[in-house]
Amino acid sequence: MRKQFSLTVADLAAKDDRIVVILGDISVFLFNDFKEKFPNRFFNLGICENAIIGAAAGLSSQGFIPFVHTIAPFFVDRSYEHLKLDACYNQFPINIVTCGASFDYAWDGPSHHCYGDLATLRLLPGMQVFQPGSPKEIDALIRSQYNIGKSNYFRLADKPHDLNISIESGKALILQDKNADATIMTAGPLIANVLEACRDLNVNIVYFNTIKPIDKAVVSQFKHTRILVIHDAFGFYEAVSEIPNLNIAYHGLPADTFLCSYGSVPQIRKLIGLDSEGIRNTVLRTFGDKLQELPSIKNAL
Repeated sequence: MRKQFSLTVADLAAKDDRIVVILGDISVFLFNDFKEKFPNRFFNLGICENAIIGAAAGLSSQGFIPFVHTIAPFFVDRSYEHLKLDACYNQFPINIVTCGASFDYAWDGPSHHCYGDLATLRLLPGMQVFQPGSPKEIDALIRSQYNIGKSNYFRLADKPHDLNISIESGKALILQDKNADATIMTAGPLIANVLEACRDLNVNIVYFNTIKPIDKAVVSQFKHTRILVIHDAFGFYEAVSEIPNLNIAYHGLPADTFLCSYGSVPQIRKLIGLDSEGIRNTVLRTFGDKLQELPSIKNAL
């Protein structure tokens, strides 16, 4: 996804000379081509995240369109006040693109984890929040949103899904509508595990890559069902649950707990029940007798 991000921004910059890129010493080599083509619009300021946001807001105030990039907690946690005041309060829009959110950097421990980025940034007035699940999605979202006069947060993932999903910014996608009493809602790369877990279950499945603005119309379409939000961060469940009169539950991160176990993304997902088996067990346990299993393809052959 990071490679696609660099390719998309370089392509846009060839047509829009207002685009500038500011890096926090992350993904620098992916932007070598950009640096060679547009040396006056490329800046690697190093590990100076607060200064990066301030510089981006200043450039935005002069009509430029900044893209800033580093690891998620270093912008979201360390520079939250700068995002709030320099960008959003002053209405100087910037495009924030991060990697390493949730536990993508599981081997580096809690200092490099970021579970709350979607939750905190969606609270900022004028900030749009996106969690694309694939390179195709980040390309489409950046192209449609980078120049609409609002600050954007694009959360990249190191483990994207490989599904061919056509998306539209701000619109949820109904991947499965069985007119069932049970509905699964999820966002970002985790959709691959959800689909595998529910492949033969009588459930509706709704996929999101836009956390703010949340697609209220699609959520409301399933408000007569029981909804289970399955997600690997905080913020998506909260966005969905703000819609009134929902019967809703959450499966994902353990509450009020640091994930201190080291390992890979699949290992951490398994540990907290976000692998396909863990998700399936939770779905069956949550919906109980409301969930009717359909004959699986494997058994039918």
